[in-house]
Amino acid sequence: MKGSILFIDSVHQILQDRLEASGWKCINGTQLSRPQILETIPAYSGIVIRSRIKIDAEFLEQATHLKFIARAGAGMENIDVVKANELKIVCINAPEGNRNAVAEHAIGMLLALLNKLVTADQEVRNGIWKREENRGIEIEGKRVTIIGFGNTGSSFARKLSGFNCEIQAVDPYVEIDRKIFPGVRQITLTEAMSNSDIVSLHVPLTSETEHLVNLDFISKFKSPFYLINTSRGAVVSLKALVTGLQSGNVAGAALDVLELESSSFEKIESNHSADAFQSLIKLPNVVLSPHVAGWSFESHRKISEVLADKILTEKF
Repeated sequence: MKGSILFIDSVHQILQDRLEASGWKCINGTQLSRPQILETIPAYSGIVIRSRIKIDAEFLEQATHLKFIARAGAGMENIDVVKANELKIVCINAPEGNRNAVAEHAIGMLLALLNKLVTADQEVRNGIWKREENRGIEIEGKRVTIIGFGNTGSSFARKLSGFNCEIQAVDPYVEIDRKIFPGVRQITLTEAMSNSDIVSLHVPLTSETEHLVNLDFISKFKSPFYLINTSRGAVVSLKALVTGLQSGNVAGAALDVLELESSSFEKIESNHSADAFQSLIKLPNVVLSPHVAGWSFESHRKISEVLADKILTEKF
């Protein structure tokens, strides 16, 4: 027996099956509270988690035998990675597992937004038949800026390549390989603000990206633009976005994530942005979904496959 792994959140069964087949003991902790987990955490060599609780410094200091933390997803903001590294605990995530799902969802939301599909659907269901008012806008010929060119950003670029649009990317931490992405032009954020028709966010939530989209950001764009956010809710200031939509500086928004989400992503909480949310949902040029861009049936399995591969490769 290699050791014990605590599953704090539910994931696809394939991860447990593969780990147990290689000699690990897997324990179901999905119903345990944080205090209950802290009581027994010294017994575990590994943790599998999504977003149910925070793995902070207090938690990590009590996890005296922990070798790794496996996050079933891409973002790592609920884990104190700096403290984990200090304690030589390996942090693993699986952005490869849901990048295709996020990219497809972003395309779907963009098409729904530009073609007014949500409004048109509701109208037809109520016997309202408006054609001119629901005339759509094509992606072809538009300049689409991708902010963040990691797993999901690059996957989104691949999906866009068939739409005959101009694709440009902003990411100061990545040098885009033109041989792999010949149709993507790497630019600065300042350049993007001068020529973008559509902006899609694919960045992690960090101190640098929190409220990246704020009033100052929006005001610097030369022309109104459509915004897509499938990254993290707090990357966009909801108040600023609503102001931008109401003024016309933002032509429309497709949001899979919201600033009001709980840390577990399982519900919307009442906070300082609640009034902005009430204004947001009244706007016709907004498409919303409940943080499900990376939540496909296929990605559910792929995420666990990726984690299994990484854990077993490390040979803890």
